[in-house]
Amino acid sequence: MPGIPREIGVYGLGRFGSFYARLLGRVAPVLGYSRNPDRPTPEGVRRVGEERLLRCPVVILCVAISALPEVLARIAPKLAPDSLVMDTCSVKERPASWMKSLLPSTVQVLATHPMFGPDSAGAGLEGLPLILCPVRIEEGELELWHAVFAGLGLAVRRMSPEEHDREAAVTQGLTHLVGRVLAEMDLRESAIGSVGYRKLLEIIEQTCNDSWQLFLDLQRYNPYTRDMRRRLEESLGAVRTRLDSP
Repeated sequence: MPGIPREIGVYGLGRFGSFYARLLGRVAPVLGYSRNPDRPTPEGVRRVGEERLLRCPVVILCVAISALPEVLARIAPKLAPDSLVMDTCSVKERPASWMKSLLPSTVQVLATHPMFGPDSAGAGLEGLPLILCPVRIEEGELELWHAVFAGLGLAVRRMSPEEHDREAAVTQGLTHLVGRVLAEMDLRESAIGSVGYRKLLEIIEQTCNDSWQLFLDLQRYNPYTRDMRRRLEESLGAVRTRLDSP
């Protein structure tokens, strides 16, 4: 089995990328790059330019789903041969397909979805899910990263990109949709709020701290969220019908 890499490159230092770079610092030294020079450098991360970061043996892309094709096309000729590239997108079918087609065949590819972030991991990582979708990777390398992520306390699961997107359309897509809808209602803390009501406020907090772009990408790039929204509308309609019945 391959060994832990000498360094990990994190491409993108937005809210999630910065959080993830600090987390990966528990595994190996982390280099970070951001196209935005105003992004702060996370503690313990060495800031480098794009060319230097792409020489890392492992490059983890923390960029918006909608930005991924452009980023892949730009970095493809600069990656070190035999390096490993992972994405962290919240949908998997399209990113896996893009990485397979746009990255050179000399590069290994592992599609991943860390299903947590700065808010949901606030109380710790133990038991939080991380999905691995092998695209083009040696079995030994896949086993290594399964063990690395499990060693951080994460619940690691392997799925196909299609399986992931079908399930995530509900488990994540629905949650973010409900969170945004509740936020539009401008719900506030209440002295008489029930436990259930406080749980609704927690959904808002856990979903609406993420960018609007992430929400749009979750809904637009997962091919199964349209059906999820249809089912939600049908369910709301069914409840309204029963409420209006004499």
